[in-house]
Amino acid sequence: MQATSHILMIRPVDFGFNEQTAESNAFQNMDDDPQRVQQRALREFDAFVNTLRQNGVDVTVFNDTLVPHSPDSIFPNNWVTFHDNGEVFLYPMLAENRRLERREDIIIQLQDNFYIEHVIDLSHHEAEGKFLEGTGSMVLDRDHRIAYACLSPRTDKEVLNDFCAQTGYRAVCFYAHDQNDIPVYHTNVMMCMGSRFSVICLDAINDTSEKDAVIRCLQETEKQIIDISFEQMNQFAGNMLEVKNKDGETLIVMSQTAYESLTGEQRMQLEQYGRLVYADINAIETNGGGSARCMMAEVHLPELKKDE
Repeated sequence: MQATSHILMIRPVDFGFNEQTAESNAFQNMDDDPQRVQQRALREFDAFVNTLRQNGVDVTVFNDTLVPHSPDSIFPNNWVTFHDNGEVFLYPMLAENRRLERREDIIIQLQDNFYIEHVIDLSHHEAEGKFLEGTGSMVLDRDHRIAYACLSPRTDKEVLNDFCAQTGYRAVCFYAHDQNDIPVYHTNVMMCMGSRFSVICLDAINDTSEKDAVIRCLQETEKQIIDISFEQMNQFAGNMLEVKNKDGETLIVMSQTAYESLTGEQRMQLEQYGRLVYADINAIETNGGGSARCMMAEVHLPELKKDE
């Protein structure tokens, strides 16, 4: 199933602009008051979690730790993915201080409610300078087992092939650039995957053959393509996530910035597939260069029965 009602999120304790990621992330902008950034990010995080819970989404929150310092820990989808066969994957990260986000204690605690078969650790690729930052680097069509990936310094084809070999996914690779010809750092800022739709900035894919291959794959899997502009991509309109609530209702979650960038027609197109839910996370977006989807790690693990 493409969407889950179980989401893992990390509550920040020292969130801020990460100099180690800024070179490859054109979406980041520094605020001159780090203390204010953390305070705003915390308020935004708590309000976002409350919004999800009020809409019936099961959210498991873990607190970040002051030591080691990991300013981007609010984006857990880059270091871990959880799969419906009980597998957990850990990923190689480009920035050294982001590697500190991988936490065994989180995986251990999840076993109180979910079945984990085994953990596959791909982080050994870091020693070779090769990276794959989870569902930032890959946009997964879980139903059709396709991994869409915009190749970049953070998304290495060899590691992607390793993931695909171990999961049975098929890779659809391409290169993407923004309007200034700067490489798009993560696939999930230009593309999101729903059960029956895909939001994507097609203008970002310069190579015609690569673009045609992506379109063809989306059409063959019967996804409605909702094309967004460069400007909308820069407002994080590609950084959405389809989730289910406890009643089985489909929600399409995004930031307020992303929602306000959409045209009326695009909102109507999306509303065919789910109810739109959004939250104001402007400080997180500005300083972190990531948005709503980046903050949510989907937990597709099998649930344990209450008496187990």
